[in-house]
Order: sequence, then structure tokens, then C-alpha cells
Amino acid sequence: MKTAVYPGTFDPITLGHMDIIRRAAHLVDRLVIGVTTNPSKSPMFTVDERLAMVERETAGISGKISVVAFDSLLMDFAMREGASMIVRGLRAVADFEYEFQMAGMNQQLNDEIETVFLMATVSLQPIASKLVKEIALYGGEIARFVTPAVAEQVRARVAEIGRKGA
Repeated sequence: MKTAVYPGTFDPITLGHMDIIRRAAHLVDRLVIGVTTNPSKSPMFTVDERLAMVERETAGISGKISVVAFDSLLMDFAMREGASMIVRGLRAVADFEYEFQMAGMNQQLNDEIETVFLMATVSLQPIASKLVKEIALYGGEIARFVTPAVAEQVRARVAEIGRKGA
């Protein structure tokens, strides 16, 4: 059984993430979506909230999909999940440079796990979770970047943040 891991913070999960998940799910027998915390990012949602969000949003996608939290080296997580492949989405040249370096380091850690890059659909390439959060925090409309349920969740969190800051 071919298993792949698609790691990310998914804070929040965007239509770009969903595009990569749908396409990756068709390439493997089992897709594990690894929800992690990136120390260089300030999450809007807790890991548990992001797990629930990703599970809800991927429930209708065909294929065997698991959503799992992890807080370890990606290659250790991939080995625990029995993965032979890491899936990464690319949006732009800047992504490629970072991802190329990460793939090289990961190959040094375990050369039996391949990194596969999927280009985001052209219309979804500019979408980034960081920008979605920024737009929402400044009162902008995010409906074209995330599903309606995610947009509502982000708006609710922004309102909560606003109440705390007032």
C-alpha cells in the first residue's frame, strides 16, 4: 500500500491546500495529512481546532485520508506512518527554493522516502494561510480563498481577538 504524508500547519486550511489534497489522494492508497506546529509561525487556531477543521473539510474527498497531529521531525513522522512519499505543494519560485532545500535535507535523513511536488492550480497559486489571516484581521473578505465553513471560523476567531484587544 502506497502511503504519502502531506504536512503543514493548515492555519487555516485554504482552497490551495484542498486542491493539493484532492490531487494527492488520487496518487496514493493512503494520504496522511500531518498537522503540525511551526515555531516560526503564530497560529490563529490550536492544533486540535486545526485537526477538526482539516477533518471536516476533507471528509468528502474520495480516497483513504487520515488527519494526524505531529510535533517531530517530518521524516520521523513519515516513517511512523509507513509513508514512502512526502507531498508538498508549490505556488511560486520562492516556494521551490525553500522546498528544494528541505527535500535535500530530508533525503539526507532518509533516502527511502521521496518528496513529490505538486503545483497548485494556477488560480489558487497566490493563496497562503498567512495572507488569508492578514486579510481577515484587517476586515477583508476571504471567501474566495477558503471554504464557507473555514471563512466563518476565521471571522469568528478575528471577532474573538478583537474583543480581547478592546
